[in-house]
Amino acid sequence: MSGAAAAYDAVVVGGGPNGLVAANLLVDAGWSVLLLEAQAEVGGAVRSDRGVDPDFVHDTFSAFYPLAAASPTLRGFELERYGLVWRHAPAVLGHPTADGRWAILHRDRDLTATGLDELCPGDGDAWLELCATWDRIGEHVVHALLAPFPPVRAGARAVASLPRAGGLDLVRLLLSPVADVGRELFRGEGPRLLLAGNAGHADIPLDAPGSGLMGILMSMLGQTVGFPVPTGGAGELAAALERRFVARGGEVRCSAEVTAIEVADGRATGVVALGERIAARRAVVADVVVPHLYGGLVAEEHLPPRFRRRLRGFSLDPGTVKVDWALDGPVPWAAPPVVAPGTVHVADSVDQMADALHQVSNGSVPAEPFLLTGQMTATDPSRSPAGTESMWAYTHVPQEVRTDAGGDGLTGAWDRDECERFADRVQARMERLAPGFGSLVRARRVLGPHEMQARDANLVGGSINGGTAQLHQQLVFRPVTGWGRAETPVKGLYLGSASAHPGGGVHGAPGSNAARAALAHDRWRLRR
Repeated sequence: MSGAAAAYDAVVVGGGPNGLVAANLLVDAGWSVLLLEAQAEVGGAVRSDRGVDPDFVHDTFSAFYPLAAASPTLRGFELERYGLVWRHAPAVLGHPTADGRWAILHRDRDLTATGLDELCPGDGDAWLELCATWDRIGEHVVHALLAPFPPVRAGARAVASLPRAGGLDLVRLLLSPVADVGRELFRGEGPRLLLAGNAGHADIPLDAPGSGLMGILMSMLGQTVGFPVPTGGAGELAAALERRFVARGGEVRCSAEVTAIEVADGRATGVVALGERIAARRAVVADVVVPHLYGGLVAEEHLPPRFRRRLRGFSLDPGTVKVDWALDGPVPWAAPPVVAPGTVHVADSVDQMADALHQVSNGSVPAEPFLLTGQMTATDPSRSPAGTESMWAYTHVPQEVRTDAGGDGLTGAWDRDECERFADRVQARMERLAPGFGSLVRARRVLGPHEMQARDANLVGGSINGGTAQLHQQLVFRPVTGWGRAETPVKGLYLGSASAHPGGGVHGAPGSNAARAALAHDRWRLRR
């Protein structure tokens, strides 16, 4: 290890979207900032490649970005000036129904309502009423969710808007399970599928509190900002963040894994990467999942005993298996939608969706997995040659597998054989909705839990949200009770990953909250 340490005002550990957001905010404040990323490129779970087929761009992990479009911080970065171009699919989201029709979410709410009314008369007006309610309070809810906890200013604005948005009746609705919300507001299955499918992006059971807010939030974001994608691939979002950071004087080092965060007298003083000591005069921001940060990069001896005990209760979200396809033609839906949705949810009913999610939470690999899929060329034609489709599907699996409800004997080893056999199950599900799907497959790639973690160490066991999104690990309980802000038990060290409030999703809020906390504490230190 070299003797004299390089020194910066701040070192950001991890170049995922949260690390990039934190780095940009700190360099905007005039700090000297070094960002260190273990992989060969920045982006974390916001990356793309041509690894399935050289003529096709596939997003390695995340793909659609409604939360990024709604994030005040990301909007404020004006990333369009750094090469980011958003694209939208002809329709936001679709869910094929059991009778061969489609529930479709458009950015035009009137089109959405018309389609839902065709499925079940009266549901169109009910959908427009939900949209009108969201108009009155939605922006304040989004700002409150993405602000540091407690969200004093944004929360006050949300509370002030409550009376005209429905008052306590709305609060009750938002806190209800999404299955109950769907039954209360709508007569037909169409809007219930849209709400439940959007709630299924997180790991909250559909009959549990919190799922209603998630379903309404994601559905209404689709209605207001859409589910946009970066032209050319998800990696272009990360690249724009990196370009902005470097243009403002920041420094990025990739293939530079941090192996330790140094602590002296209870304060983070720097990091060790590639055998080199790098000093941090003001702050270290860790875009690092909790299990790798505490007791890993930060030695246990630097953590209070009570904090260490509480960490034992930290829960990851489920694992993930993602299948990418290079298709020689558009998806051959048996009953094609009128316009192509970028995102497609696959479940025969809300009940089947709920059953699949319950199986995962109970340690069982689903027999009929709930699929989130993306038609990327339909959304962004630059992703593959004309007349083809860059397609993916992902679904959740248990972190610890007890049984395989599908009867194939999957054990949770998730070696190449198990991943391919489970991908066959996923593909068979697509084949039933789109006969001939398999005959169009030019190439296929399966990323199981181990591959995901190898490509991004924060995705432990394929968990994509930095920890469960269920209520027992949100707000003041994220990542552990009493530590619901970016501050950590180590002074000068700030948690800026999805393990921090408000959790997963590409919105940059954990990184933003960490950077703002570091700046605030530094101002307080200077005044002392």
